[in-house]
Amino acid sequence: MLFGVCVCTSAGTYWFQKNISTPMNIGANGHAVVVERGTTLASIAARLHKENIIRVPQAMVLYARFTDQARRIQAGEYRILPGTTPTDFINLLVAGSVQQFPVTFIEGWNFSTLRSALAQQSRLGQHITNMTDQQVMAALGMRGVSPEGRFFPDTYLYIAASTDLALLHRSASKMTDFLKLAWPKRAKELPYSEVDEALVMASIIEKETGAASERRQIAGVFVRRLRLGMRLQSDPTVIFGMADQYKGNISRTDLKRHTPYNTYRINGLPPTPIALPGKASIEAALHPAAGKALYFVGKGDGSHYFSATLAEHRKAVELYQRSGRRKDYRSSPTTGPQ
Repeated sequence: MLFGVCVCTSAGTYWFQKNISTPMNIGANGHAVVVERGTTLASIAARLHKENIIRVPQAMVLYARFTDQARRIQAGEYRILPGTTPTDFINLLVAGSVQQFPVTFIEGWNFSTLRSALAQQSRLGQHITNMTDQQVMAALGMRGVSPEGRFFPDTYLYIAASTDLALLHRSASKMTDFLKLAWPKRAKELPYSEVDEALVMASIIEKETGAASERRQIAGVFVRRLRLGMRLQSDPTVIFGMADQYKGNISRTDLKRHTPYNTYRINGLPPTPIALPGKASIEAALHPAAGKALYFVGKGDGSHYFSATLAEHRKAVELYQRSGRRKDYRSSPTTGPQ
């Protein structure tokens, strides 16, 4: 009789150990499991059994109860990888090791593009869909502030329970923190009265060039122009001011049109940033390169030719713009002091 009990006990132990330590039936790409708040482990196990991922759901539930983990599971989206056992999975649930998803904010984006990128994140809670830009900024505690340029370009990880507002808050805080550290270290005698003006300049630099080596040179040109009372004459600011009217080219009429962002017509900086400036562009705005150049013209490959005199600049325009302004044309100031 005792022998029979021992055999049954041993068999039961073997059955139990086998079913909690055998890897789950997971494909090569893994398997996503969404755990809603309030979901029980028993219902999760039943679902996995129905999906043919585990054979005996009772074993997983018993193990969690014996180890006092059944009530400690956390909500979220989890990724089960090949080789994961039921005990491994329970450990994931208890630790809250939820799957994280990336979204990247790109240097040079405007806020409309950033909003579109967030809207495409299917696992992200969408709270700003029906909000105006002004309402979004107010919700972030930045009432009355333009959203342009206020978010730090980077890759952000989020979990399925997160929201678009939470991501924007993280990005805005990162930009604020970076500016607080960078501003006191700026070069002396810059023509900015406050850090926001440096942010505006950085956004223009970001749109002017894709060549990292040129950012400080372009910053130098614009800083010298401001000091001399010259207009910036930056095409990206004109394009931003045109908004939906921009169709890929800038006409002479566009350059003459008065907008708050047409730096061919206004003195100084435009009222707000025109894009998301990255770290390198902010550093360039705060540490412009020394030199005498007051002009630059796009070569057509994303880089620029820099000139110290108007005569030299006109020759460069003739050389690089002979066949007319390209669709990817970048800024080319063409006049002297205003």
